[in-house]
Amino acid sequence: MPYFVYKIFETPIRRLEKLEQHDAFSAASNRAKQLRGELGGEATYTIKVIFADNELHAEDLLNQVRTAAPNPQDD
Repeated sequence: MPYFVYKIFETPIRRLEKLEQHDAFSAASNRAKQLRGELGGEATYTIKVIFADNELHAEDLLNQVRTAAPNPQDD
């Protein structure tokens, strides 16, 4: 399965823009770090790496709302 690098805009609506696709995590991670380093203070997007079967699956995973796991120390 490939690793996808996405640019994610949150406003005015959530929008995903696929930038690249890599076969190895290290290549995708290094590229994402490089892109994040180029972000200015005024950037209106984030860069994420996602591991998925295909582009559709990657976008589905990126659009899922994730809730925080309960902290056992809060009991």
